[in-house]
Amino acid sequence: MCIVLVTTAHPKYALVAIDNRDEYILRPTSRPHWWTAEPETHHAPNGVTNGANGSTKAKSPGPVEILSSRDLQRAERGTWLGITKGGNFAVLTNYRETDTHNAASPVCGTRSRGGMVTAWLRADPAESTEQFVHRMLEGGGVKGVGGFSLICGKLRKVSGEQNIEPLAIISNRCDHAGQVAWICGQRGSVYGLSNATYLDEGEESEETLWPKIRSGRELLSRAVSTASDEQELIDSLFNVLDTDNFPSDHTIDLEEGIPLLKNSIFIPAFGDKEHQREMCEAQQRGKVQQRDRNLPAAETLTSVARPDEQPCGFQTGLYGTQRQTVILVDWEGNVTYTERALWDDNGNAIPRGQGDKTFKFKIEGWQQEAEPRE
Repeated sequence: MCIVLVTTAHPKYALVAIDNRDEYILRPTSRPHWWTAEPETHHAPNGVTNGANGSTKAKSPGPVEILSSRDLQRAERGTWLGITKGGNFAVLTNYRETDTHNAASPVCGTRSRGGMVTAWLRADPAESTEQFVHRMLEGGGVKGVGGFSLICGKLRKVSGEQNIEPLAIISNRCDHAGQVAWICGQRGSVYGLSNATYLDEGEESEETLWPKIRSGRELLSRAVSTASDEQELIDSLFNVLDTDNFPSDHTIDLEEGIPLLKNSIFIPAFGDKEHQREMCEAQQRGKVQQRDRNLPAAETLTSVARPDEQPCGFQTGLYGTQRQTVILVDWEGNVTYTERALWDDNGNAIPRGQGDKTFKFKIEGWQQEAEPRE
């Protein structure tokens, strides 16, 4: 049960975003890296290729530069979180399905949820967030995908204000664009999203607000108000992501553990005897690889591709928090992006910090200040 927490409450940073990816530990996943993709173009009903603003495009824009890890299990090579040089930002959480027999809301769709993230990261840079929302929800872009929620938007400073352009939360539980929530358009706010429908504060109740979201927002608020410098802030944010309220018995099976995931920000690796056996076998293979290649665990992480595709997921080994990400965006548009890997490809634990990768860059177009959303 992944979690993403975002805030606009830090005085130095326009946006702070943190994320835990909870997944089968052995699911093959690349390290974060820069990669390029041709921007997606779309055709008007008359067949003429148009720009995102509706005007005829003379030529296609150049390749989009994207920073993300990539899921190597499915052919789409999607991701759960990413950002582009131009400031397109997206992070996704799955929707926890309680009825596994509901064909309208499949647990595993024919299309990858990770493709929803890359749909925005690969969008024409001229396309606005609102246009993307309408395209996805009214143009059938979310059909055939398992339940998900997607925070997405352009990281831009609003002209004449100490605010950023709002981010949208798209879900294929939305019937139309009018149901989409917008967040981060005002200073001093803290938001949380996990594996249920996002609710505004006025819609929340003790029954609908997951404990991990409540505690996550409180801990995030405390972290951004007390850290004195960037490294202390990053360390504090990783501490938030490490908050563990999961039961001490890690030998329960997934079905028994699922209801408990909403209580804990961090999910320690757990699973029944069969999943423990699979994990041990993978670790033994990893020890042989490390001995033969003389590599530390942090350097055995997958970076290329996986030969055996399993379209409905890699559901072997233990389940838990696999990756953690901290993103800081300051008022000059400078991004600090740090991803922490907690496990290598063979299920060997990586000591905290040894699996970190950090990227720093400046958002192109940040100074072309956006107008407020109407």
